[in-house]
Amino acid sequence: MDDYSASAKALVAEMQAKAALSPTKAVAFQGAPGCNSNIAIQDLFPDSLPLPCFSFADALTAVKEGRAGRAMIPIENSLNGRVADMHFLLPESGLTIQAEYFLPINHCLVAPKGAGEITHVLSHPQALGQCRHWLQAHNLRALAHADTAGAAAEVADRKQAGLAALSPALAAKLYGLEILEKGIADGDTNITRFVVLAEADTALQDLPPIRQNLSGKMMTSLLFTVKNTPSALLNAIKGFGDNQVNMTKLESYQHGASFSATQFYADVEGEPSEDNVARALDILQENACDLRILGVYAQARPRQ
Repeated sequence: MDDYSASAKALVAEMQAKAALSPTKAVAFQGAPGCNSNIAIQDLFPDSLPLPCFSFADALTAVKEGRAGRAMIPIENSLNGRVADMHFLLPESGLTIQAEYFLPINHCLVAPKGAGEITHVLSHPQALGQCRHWLQAHNLRALAHADTAGAAAEVADRKQAGLAALSPALAAKLYGLEILEKGIADGDTNITRFVVLAEADTALQDLPPIRQNLSGKMMTSLLFTVKNTPSALLNAIKGFGDNQVNMTKLESYQHGASFSATQFYADVEGEPSEDNVARALDILQENACDLRILGVYAQARPRQ
């Protein structure tokens, strides 16, 4: 609780108390009340109890400890790429991806009344990255914060002349800030992809229909490791192309201090029960090590 600004603490305490009374209905998220993760939970789980946590690790731990039934975590953004730390937090958590959700992002420049000419902007590094050209064009200095809504709460507490935050409109409403500008982004389309994480045995019955254009396809997310030798990656993933399996995402991370192997995160269309996906995974297994399926879930947005 000491990690939150004063303006956010009362809201956080209230939400945590409600979640404690019915933890299976709680959905943990990183950030202060009013952040984009909070909004995504309201969209996808309108009858849930959002549970604010200060860090991504805290949100995942809340699920592991039974204080929340699920966690909703952002993993990538259309303008600023992958969210830091997810490559090791997801596998280390031991949780399973149950669903994905795509949230259009609407950043607002918010400040207390009478803030004067804005010179500095506080927000999460992802939000600042999504708006970096806009900030530069307006000669505004970016300052990093743990999350967007938390930045709004701190700006409300500090009431510092010239200081504003980039946050959702919901955060401005919660913390009594004025919206100076809406729809700030470096591109016409700013969308963040979230995943819903839970214990593998958590039932899906209470997962509401995702209000997006479902393609009817499934997605499989996985991790694997290959040695840093010629053609190792090519041999490992060749089976996906040979079996007409669409790989929609492939990201690499150095694995271990020796830099002798690389870990990859991948999303592919389909599920292991389909013959072509099973054949591709068999070839991957033969040419890689530490293969792990992170989740099999409904595709919320067509990839083609």
